[in-house]
Amino acid sequence: MNFANKISTFRILSVPFFIAALIYYAPSRGYLRLAALAIFCLAGISDAVDGYIARKSGQKSKAGLVLDPIGDKLLLMSAFILLSDSTGVQLALKFPFWVVLIVLSRDVIIVLGSVVIYMVRQRIEIIPSKWGKYTTIAQMSSVISVLLQLQKMSRFLWWTAAGLTVISGLLYIRKGLKVLYGSDNCRDNI
Repeated sequence: MNFANKISTFRILSVPFFIAALIYYAPSRGYLRLAALAIFCLAGISDAVDGYIARKSGQKSKAGLVLDPIGDKLLLMSAFILLSDSTGVQLALKFPFWVVLIVLSRDVIIVLGSVVIYMVRQRIEIIPSKWGKYTTIAQMSSVISVLLQLQKMSRFLWWTAAGLTVISGLLYIRKGLKVLYGSDNCRDNI
C-alpha cells in the first residue's frame, strides 16, 4: 500500500467519526459541530493531497482508483444525508431534500453505471472529469458552509453544487453510454 492509498484509507476511516460527531451534536455540545467541521475539512484536504501525491510521485494504483472515489462518496453522501432537513441533527440551517436527492442520485447512477460497464466490458478505468472535480469542490464547500451555519453563502453554494452535480452527472452518463455501446477498440474509461 503506497502513501497516497494510506491517505485515502484515512479518509474512509474518518467518516464514522464525522457521522458520530453530527449524530451526537446538540446546541449544548457545540464543540461536536466544530469537531465534525474539522474532520470534514481534514478529509477534504486529504482528498487533494492523495491525488497530488499519486500524480507527482507516480503512485497511481488500482487500489487508489477504488479507494479514492469510495472515500469521497462516503464522506459526501454521509454529510448530505446527515445535514438534510429530514434528519434529527439539531442545526438551524440544513440542506433541503431536493439538494440531497440530486447529489445522491448522481452518485448512485455513476456507481450503478460503472458496475454495468464492468459487467459488460469486463474492464473499466475511472478517470474523474474536470466537471466532476468542480462538482466535488462545490459540494464540499456547501457542506462546510452549512456546518458553519452561513445562511446566504450556504444557499448560494448548494444551488451551485446542485447545478454542477446535474451537469457532471449528465456528462458522466453520456460518457458511460459511449463506453458501453462503443466498439471494443475504444478505451473503457468514464
